[in-house]
Amino acid sequence: MASCSQPCFDLQEQFSHSNMPGGQYQVTGVRLSHSLYSLTDSSDCSPEDEEASPQLPLTPLQKLTADMCKDEKTIKELIIGRRVGFYKVRGEIGYGTFSRVKLAFHALTRDKVALKILDRMRLDAQAQRLLSREISNMEVLQHPNVIRLYEVVETPSRLYLVLEYAGGGDLHNRICNEGKLCDNTSKITFAQVLSAIKYMHNISIIHRDLKAENVLFTASGSIKVADFGFSTRVSNRNLALDTFCGSPPYAAPELFRDESYLGPPVDVWAMGVLLFFMVTGTMPFRAETMGKLRRCIIEGNYTLPPWVPGPCQRLIRGILKPAPAERYAIDQMLGCDWLLPVEFPWSLVPPEPTNALQRLLDSERSSSMEEEVQEEVKSSLQELGFTPEHLENNQLTDSRSPVTGVYRILLHRSQKRRGCDCPPVVRGMVRDPKREGLRAYRGLRHTSKFCVLS
Repeated sequence: MASCSQPCFDLQEQFSHSNMPGGQYQVTGVRLSHSLYSLTDSSDCSPEDEEASPQLPLTPLQKLTADMCKDEKTIKELIIGRRVGFYKVRGEIGYGTFSRVKLAFHALTRDKVALKILDRMRLDAQAQRLLSREISNMEVLQHPNVIRLYEVVETPSRLYLVLEYAGGGDLHNRICNEGKLCDNTSKITFAQVLSAIKYMHNISIIHRDLKAENVLFTASGSIKVADFGFSTRVSNRNLALDTFCGSPPYAAPELFRDESYLGPPVDVWAMGVLLFFMVTGTMPFRAETMGKLRRCIIEGNYTLPPWVPGPCQRLIRGILKPAPAERYAIDQMLGCDWLLPVEFPWSLVPPEPTNALQRLLDSERSSSMEEEVQEEVKSSLQELGFTPEHLENNQLTDSRSPVTGVYRILLHRSQKRRGCDCPPVVRGMVRDPKREGLRAYRGLRHTSKFCVLS
């Protein structure tokens, strides 16, 4: 039944509770109002209006927000951490130095998500800066092979990043358990990583922690590059960086040798280590101590097994050049013989943040496919109970809003239905004029320290 009162959505962790008469919970430390989540859109209704209005069935949004305010079971789940915002939390699926990752379900859309949980009390100033950078960088990333950020939920003691769920495990565990990848699977996997890194570099984002553990598989076999905790966005790609980031076995020689470095060649080197690991099942640089590992990497001391196909060997050797100026650029990798049979995934065109709401409410200017996607998302939002007023108040630009979370989940679902997350295929030696144009890069060597990417 509709009510003029505001539901208790914006819950502040953590709750204290005591058994009250009748078995009710008393929730303290809770803000009981949030204008975007009122059960009705009008804030000036009177008791007389309420009595006169027909008692319509609650929308899913109204029911959920009412349960979060009044339902004993739902409130208890919020208190003990079985719910976070609009998400039902399930078992743990991963962990890191400062975080745990749990499987969760959106209570309205029923979609699976990965909930990255960070204890704010354990984050020093540097870790907080990295986290803030991770969130801001993920906000602008929209590519079929990059993990999506749907929403950020903040409480006084914890921060929750609601991420796309990739349920197929990571590349490191797959190779450790099943052995090296076959040639075609290596092509398909590497092409998706390469497409993601090219997209990131084109918008001036450097990953800086690319490794097999951060390459995830979806249930359908697509690749997702994850973990942007060390990522940075540079004002221009000639900007020198000075922070040692990432895992030492994947670190480029200049990270050990120089006081500063350029970002794109560091990601390119890590892709070379990754490709070596995929096609051989072993790491190119191995040593008992950090000092010996450092020396191996600086000298570029590795051995390729003879059974690795010749075109793949040439690609790896072109990437694992100790001098950044001699290392392959992204376009040289795209144009190499080994990848010519692969149909690459190309990036989506992300909507401008300031236009996201307008594109949803009025899609007349959009392309036919984009218009179809936006209409589907708008229809789904309406079915859940979101009104134009909810969307106008939110603007769909704030990741710390549940409205944005629902919108992004529904948008991604609609895009996936249209095949945006499908893995590439190996078609054989077909001639593509656009790809053929990239072959001219194969024999080039850079004369400057910076690798220019188109």
